[in-house]
This record gives sequence, structure tokens and C-alpha cells, in this order.
Amino acid sequence: MKEAIILAGGKGTRLRSVVADVPKPLAPVAGKPFLELLLRSLLKASYDRVLISVGYKAELIAQYFGDQYQGLPLTYVREATPLGTGGAIKLALERCETDHAFVFNGDTFLEVDHSQLANLWEKHKKPIVVGRQVEDASRYGSLTVGDGFVKKLLEKGCSGPGFINGGCYVLQVEQLVQFDSNEAFSFETDYLAAAVEKTDFIFNESKGVFIDIGTPQDYYRAQSMFSSGY
Repeated sequence: MKEAIILAGGKGTRLRSVVADVPKPLAPVAGKPFLELLLRSLLKASYDRVLISVGYKAELIAQYFGDQYQGLPLTYVREATPLGTGGAIKLALERCETDHAFVFNGDTFLEVDHSQLANLWEKHKKPIVVGRQVEDASRYGSLTVGDGFVKKLLEKGCSGPGFINGGCYVLQVEQLVQFDSNEAFSFETDYLAAAVEKTDFIFNESKGVFIDIGTPQDYYRAQSMFSSGY
């Protein structure tokens, strides 16, 4: 069984000037909610179940998609209060039925080799971080990698080319057991930054499409890309 978690609790505050007051994953791109584009890619990759972590205006997302997307079962994991990326992931991991899950950001389209990720997991049974080479890593923060592993996470603001954290992971369901349920924390800064320096996190490089709709500029870029028939 292959399960995916999509983090879809964002408010989309920076998009308010160009998008109506809807959860960021419902922002229309090429005539469809952005989240639908993500679900379509997971359907093509033969996932068996998707857990959607929701918070802000969660009912709008659930009403739109219901309990399945073209036969792909959907489970909604709702935050009672904002939990940050870490708390949201932990809450969803607790609802998983297998020993690991693939994690994706609901406001980012990152083209990954799903079969390669699954094979890496089956071979090593170690957590995986997917990175992407970009010309300017300052907006995202960057990764130091070596020998096939993530060695260090660097803060945002480091200009120039480099690998960035693509916001896609393969995690063990007990990955965040040291945190309390419903505890708010950042997965990246409160957990991952220290964890990669203590344990092995496999690095997997995505060489495909990467687009984050978090800003109006990139939102318009996504419109152009998906409208052209990607």
C-alpha cells in the first residue's frame, strides 16, 4: 500500500491580491484547483490513499473533493488549531495504515520519480528528502549534501545556486514520535535541521518541474505552465 500526505492547511495570505479568499490549495490554476493537479499526479503514480492535512477553511476543500478523486481514496486530517508543518505531518502520520508515507506540500508542484522514491525506501528503510537544484536558493534555504545524504539545512538568504528542500519527503510513521500530538512546530526548523546532522536522511534529486504558487509572480507562472498543456 502506498500512502501520500498533502499539507493543505495554508491560508494563502500572499496570494490575496490575485486570488479570492480560499485556502491556497484551492487557488485556481488553468481552470482547476491547484490541489487537483497534485492529486492527478498521485493518481498517475498509483497511490492507494491520500491523507489531506487541512486547517484554514477545511470544509471548502472537503466539499469540493469529497472522499475520493477519480477512485483515489481521500482522508481529511483536520487541525483543531494551527500546528505548523511539523504538527500537521505528525497528525497525518498517526492516521497512516502503513509504516511510511510520502509527504508533499499542497502549494508546490514538484515533479518526482515516484517509483525511484519507493525503491529507495524499500532498499534502505530510511527517511528521504527530495531536493531540487535552482539558480537562486535564497528564497527557499538550501541543503548541503554528500555521499547520497543530506548533511545540513541552511537558512533562507543564502544567495546563489544550490540544492533546495523541495518539501517532499518519505517518512517513517514514527518519525516524529518525540513530539506530542497536537503540538505546533515547524518540521523544517524544529525537527529536520537538527535531525539530518544526527541520523541518515537519504537525498533524492528531482530534475523535473518545480513550481511554488506561494507568491503572485509564481502563481502566474503556474497559470502559464499548466495552461500550455503540461
